[in-house]
Amino acid sequence: MTTSARPQRSAASRFASPVLLVALMWAIQFADAVLPGSFTGFGLRSWDLGSLPGLVLGPLLHASWAHLIGNTLPLLVLGCLVAVEGAGRFWLVTAVAALVGGAGTWLVNAPGTLTVGASVLVFGYFAYVVVRVFSPRPIAHRLVYALIALVVIVLYGGSMLAGIIGAGPGVSWQAHLFGAVGGGAAALAGARGGGARSA
Repeated sequence: MTTSARPQRSAASRFASPVLLVALMWAIQFADAVLPGSFTGFGLRSWDLGSLPGLVLGPLLHASWAHLIGNTLPLLVLGCLVAVEGAGRFWLVTAVAALVGGAGTWLVNAPGTLTVGASVLVFGYFAYVVVRVFSPRPIAHRLVYALIALVVIVLYGGSMLAGIIGAGPGVSWQAHLFGAVGGGAAALAGARGGGARSA
């Protein structure tokens, strides 16, 4: 009985991380709606050194409820696919995608442009799930990763590509592109560091 309960607790703890992250975003958006002023000013403002805390805060903030709702489902789906490898890996990929995505956005966007939203993480998770196919794990694991990556590409590939090369006005293709760069870099770094582990 203890042996069957342990894997259930392990799975619950893994998937709790993306759920908690999304719940935090919803709580922040609710507080932003009921409190005076706006939290979006704490986002990332390009070329403004004073806005560098927006590297961390920006992905948690959204310009509207529609913006948050649009990010919620892909964030949960792709975040859970990252969290399959453990809560530690999920938070590491989240940090790398946010920092690389934010730094690239801060540098490339027009000075003074304010960027908020979790899509930097969505694109980071997408790239991570696709690139981790190159992990030096046993062939059975890599085949499973390849199958998952194929499904993810079919489901989200078109919208991800459009979010970079066909982003409309007011949408930061920079955050999308550099978030994906961060997620891919996290996958490649994990692949290089994971060569000595057996699974």
